[in-house]
Amino acid sequence: LPGQLAGFAFWISASIYANRLRAEGMGSKDQAVHFAGQDYEALKQECLESGCLFEDPYFPAEPPSLGFKELAPYSSKTKDVEWMRPTELTQDPQFIVGGATRTDICQGALGDCWLLAAIASLTLNEKLLHRVVPHGQSFQDDYAGIFHFQFWQFGEWVDVVIDDRLPVKDGELMFVHSAEGNEFWSALLEKAYAKLNGSYEALSGGSTTEGFEDFTGGVSEMYELRRAPRDLYRIIGKALERGSLLGCSIDVSAEYILLKALLFLSIAFDMEAVTFKKLVKGHAYSVTGLKEVNFHGNNERLIRIRNPWGQVEWTGAWSDNSPEWDQIDPSEREDLHLQMEDGEFWMSFSDFIRQFSRLEICNLTPDALSDDSLSHWNTIKFYGTWRRGSTAGGCRNHPNTFWINPQYKITLLEEDDDPEDDEVACSFLVALMQKDRRRYRRQGQDMHTIGFALYEVGCQNVHLKKNFFLSHSSCARSETFINLREVSTRLRLPPGEYLIVPSTFEPSKEADFVLRVFTEKQSETEYEEITEDDIDDSFKAMFAQLAGEVDGLKKVFIISDKDLKTDGFSMESCRTMVNLMDKDGSARLGLVEFQILWNKIRKWLVIFRQFDLDKSGAMSSYEMRLAVEAAGFKLNNRLNQILVARYAENEMIDFDNFICCLVKLEAMFRSFRDFDKAGSGEAEMNLTEVSSVLKRKSIQYPFVKLFCLSNFICYLA
Repeated sequence: LPGQLAGFAFWISASIYANRLRAEGMGSKDQAVHFAGQDYEALKQECLESGCLFEDPYFPAEPPSLGFKELAPYSSKTKDVEWMRPTELTQDPQFIVGGATRTDICQGALGDCWLLAAIASLTLNEKLLHRVVPHGQSFQDDYAGIFHFQFWQFGEWVDVVIDDRLPVKDGELMFVHSAEGNEFWSALLEKAYAKLNGSYEALSGGSTTEGFEDFTGGVSEMYELRRAPRDLYRIIGKALERGSLLGCSIDVSAEYILLKALLFLSIAFDMEAVTFKKLVKGHAYSVTGLKEVNFHGNNERLIRIRNPWGQVEWTGAWSDNSPEWDQIDPSEREDLHLQMEDGEFWMSFSDFIRQFSRLEICNLTPDALSDDSLSHWNTIKFYGTWRRGSTAGGCRNHPNTFWINPQYKITLLEEDDDPEDDEVACSFLVALMQKDRRRYRRQGQDMHTIGFALYEVGCQNVHLKKNFFLSHSSCARSETFINLREVSTRLRLPPGEYLIVPSTFEPSKEADFVLRVFTEKQSETEYEEITEDDIDDSFKAMFAQLAGEVDGLKKVFIISDKDLKTDGFSMESCRTMVNLMDKDGSARLGLVEFQILWNKIRKWLVIFRQFDLDKSGAMSSYEMRLAVEAAGFKLNNRLNQILVARYAENEMIDFDNFICCLVKLEAMFRSFRDFDKAGSGEAEMNLTEVSSVLKRKSIQYPFVKLFCLSNFICYLA
């Protein structure tokens, strides 16, 4: 038990520390997290000053760094493996020779072709490549045996430092290598990624989209073109506007694979078959553009495709030498940058759907883009956990526990502006990613089966219970529950408020996760300002009457609700209301401030009457808890106990205390948000700042306290 408690305490501390770093900008593209706390510049300088080449203690040149099963220590595949630096392998080692190209990535004795395909695609975008492979690294200038690479990992950028000792067997690099015998950037990149995931063997098996995301911070989606959505052209156009990475491919038939196997040919490296019109099956293409042209009086949709090989191009309609080009305006043809034999070609969109099998889109987030002229998604990000017995409820097949899963509310405000679509709907993409599962392979664990469901919830702000899910069907969900690192689905729903419930398929499966929501339009509720022009004359007259009396605020509800059994608000409640609404520091309420307060109290009065079930003019502590939730304040058991102790008299809460409680809660929530500017859920403040919130004399102490919202409210209560 002491060990378990220590582990739990460490997890809590690490979570708080991580949130604080995120609030300070750590993990952004301009301030990557130092993996294992290793600072590249500082370590390199130490090595240069000492004259010693760097040796990485966190990923040592030892058997455990290779793997744990097929590449385990003392296995046949790791026998006689040496770790050597490029300076020991060749007389003239180079980091990059003639620019990074796809021929720099040749697979070795590791099943990570998914990763290598992603690296090859990365070489087509120089800006993104140098985000992952920072400039200024070489074996000549200030060489110290140390290199670094940057990857996106579960919501933040991470800088990974490595030494350049690489696994070698029989004088050759074991894993990825360049066709140029003296070029090493790809081998070092693979090593850094292996370190990030715990070992080389942890990289065996995966999807190219996983690599795409870790190199860009984007979110991927895949479309089977034989089941293409009707708005696919629009989806591709939007993706290109955002600078997303797009790839397409043609499936290799099962018969062709069987024939290759029967002929004892290499299936792994020779899967391509060229079609009659010079498209290559089993080969990755890039999508680089869309265009509509006037062809015979009609709009013809074209798509531009790039073959990384060059030369081998489509020979059908709209190919480089096809007669279709003679039928369009010469200036329009020039605008399309028609080039010959460069590997890039146009084809009709209808031919694209028929000829290709699959389209993959890696949507880039603002964090991965540096070009402000590109439009991009609005991004909402949630960090969560599934824990056995508390938040790991499993999927909807388990109704008794499904409701305990984490729940996240989003508000879709603006519908799409597609003039061709009459449907009023908001486009968005939900992506659920489980964290660090490759690192657990050493312990015999792997990916959980995960997915999510969405529910329309209106304006409720509470954790919904079992009965809600028993009586309501989901309005959308992930296409499937699957054991991949990430499950993503593009959705369209009417404007409104929705709840996302991420879960594992089976209950009691523990993991950390990141839930990302990408919306095309604004998805955050905006506050509407009230001006004096919005206030009617009768309310102004009442305000003028009350403002002239010493205890005017105290008499508000004596005037407005004669049936409510109250002598008016207490002086303590009045002071609390003034403190909440007094924006200019005058200790008085103006007309607009009073109108906003009035609206709040009227809303809270409706809630009070709703939960005062016996109409006694007071609520029990149980009714109080439900009423506070209905007012929009989600509190834990500890906070509810404190509020009942503070505001109940003989275990009953009257209207005056109920309003005073809500006013103080709103003030506390607002004060906390003022300190938690990054929205991380943690706020750091010193005692002077805490004292200012309490409106007491400042206490000058130097240390700083880190508050979460519940602790902040407990402290102030």
